[in-house]
Amino acid sequence: MVHYKTFGNGIRLIVKQMQGLMSVSMGIIVHTGAAVESDAEDGISHFIEHMMFKGTKKRTSFQISDEMDAIGAQMNAFTSKDITCYYAKSTTAHAKEAFEILSDLFLNSVFPEEEMTREKGVIIEEINMNDDTPDDLCLDLLSKAFYGERGYGRNILGTRQNVSGFTFDDVKNYMAKRYVPENIVISMAGNIDIKLAEELAEKYFSGVAYAPANNSPVIVNLAGKSLFRKKEIEQIHVGLAFPSVKRYDPLFDATQILNAVLGGSMSSRLFQKVREELGLAYTVYSYVSPYTETGSLIVYAGVNAGNYLKSVDAVFDCISDIKNKNVSKEEFMRGKEQLNSSSVFAQESTSSQMLLYGKELIYSGRVYDFEERVKKIASVTLDDVLAAVDCNFDRDGLASAVIGNLDKPLEF
Repeated sequence: MVHYKTFGNGIRLIVKQMQGLMSVSMGIIVHTGAAVESDAEDGISHFIEHMMFKGTKKRTSFQISDEMDAIGAQMNAFTSKDITCYYAKSTTAHAKEAFEILSDLFLNSVFPEEEMTREKGVIIEEINMNDDTPDDLCLDLLSKAFYGERGYGRNILGTRQNVSGFTFDDVKNYMAKRYVPENIVISMAGNIDIKLAEELAEKYFSGVAYAPANNSPVIVNLAGKSLFRKKEIEQIHVGLAFPSVKRYDPLFDATQILNAVLGGSMSSRLFQKVREELGLAYTVYSYVSPYTETGSLIVYAGVNAGNYLKSVDAVFDCISDIKNKNVSKEEFMRGKEQLNSSSVFAQESTSSQMLLYGKELIYSGRVYDFEERVKKIASVTLDDVLAAVDCNFDRDGLASAVIGNLDKPLEF
């Protein structure tokens, strides 16, 4: 059973009741992230996410963690390019306590100055860790190569300089713009009584003052660059980004199936050719990265430095064959089953359902419909997938990023 309600101040509640389980996942999702930040705000969405755990009007940072642990609950958060999510998972018996703590953290954080100073150091170490993780660094650099310095090209962590300089006023001003009721969805999934879920949301969130959301589309200017960063490491990390379909494009599902054929699994073209047949890479895969305004199809490989260009040629060979629309019925059916099963598997996870229903409301304003989703996947034909080939692999918008012991970007 799915229950949906919009409160008078604009905050929305979505509940996916999953009877027979013994737990519930609860999330507070805000429609904000790195893509909507200005240059001066670069990194502030992620900084606020960290600071929310550093004390409220009635709890210290330790008390937040200690009280969650005392009821056996889990709590965390994440920031992406377009959403920030604070979430908890508890047994059904402790749902009230877990949601109260989560709500207190979200609504009543006080951002102590000494904690802000300390957390800036923590985030700078996170930036350093990212710089020491070449696959993450490669994909971050690829976003910049594809989208440019702003919008979806921004690094979620921000810059060391910005993080070091954030003030209490910066935090409050940003939250006043973005953490507004029309940007907030409360999502719950699991074994929770619908009436209780509504009572909890109303108790803690009905008093939040109305403020309109100003969600202008993210400006997209595809950069189509080739970037590199020299690091004295053993492997070369290669990323390619092609223009692709946006989130609700009619050919989105067909593109997902196309990606499964290319590099979405161990039976895919990239895995079988580049790794299994030629032995050129340990890790090679592809995925679709959709947003409301645009999208990309990403290929990533970590390869031996001596076989770097040979590996890139092998990747392009796989892509060229697909561009010629050489996709078999068997590959199509296999990719279709993978897409269908991923939707089915998500139905069995309270965390996945909480995010799925919450994000659908954020992005489209609609309630996610599983039966409709299954029907849409079932309706995709091989001809649709072949049509999706024409929406992907455009060399004019191609961007690349390489990390490793080299002195120039990838040249096409």
